[in-house]
Amino acid sequence: MLHRLNPVRLRFIREGIDLHWGGDITARQPLAGKSALDVGCGAGLLCEPLARLGAEVTGVDAAPENVRAAALHADGAGLDIRYLSGELAELDLGQFDLVTCLEVLEHVADKNAFIVELASTLAPGGLLVVSTPNRSPQSRLLLVEGAELLGMVPRGTHHWEDFITPEELEPLLRAAGLEVVTTSGIGFRPDKGLHLSEDRALNYILTARRPA
Repeated sequence: MLHRLNPVRLRFIREGIDLHWGGDITARQPLAGKSALDVGCGAGLLCEPLARLGAEVTGVDAAPENVRAAALHADGAGLDIRYLSGELAELDLGQFDLVTCLEVLEHVADKNAFIVELASTLAPGGLLVVSTPNRSPQSRLLLVEGAELLGMVPRGTHHWEDFITPEELEPLLRAAGLEVVTTSGIGFRPDKGLHLSEDRALNYILTARRPA
């Protein structure tokens, strides 16, 4: 499922990068000279494209086995990516130009504290990208009940009650000193698959900036 979702998220991220830094939309490495942090990096599904876009990338994940797999894959691809295992609050990582946190918030108990910690890793003038499922009837049906029934995700992967709506997330970002810039839904249709959409009911992705 994440492999199907990743190209959709990458399109939004690239558009957000070009909008935020005013770069050349045809540039192959718009993140050259910039640092990037991917929180909840898993096996490096986003870290590797960010490195190819020119960023100096750090990936953090709470699961050591994910970090080991990510590091092995990056080595095999000839990519220089720093991977660390642990909780974000316990790692003194400094600040980054770009911070990404995709499909992580739904697994976090204290979302307010986590958003504050995320914001603390973002440098002045930096860009944050967050994606997460919405807490809606559609997400309960498709992302929890339907996905588990079809075997697309293991049972117990998602707890619908832990999902957060855009209306709940955006005030947390503002309280942490960030300004929400763009928001898009990630929808699904049998004829289109996963795609960026104005409908945020199922899943959504947003950018937020820290004023310089």
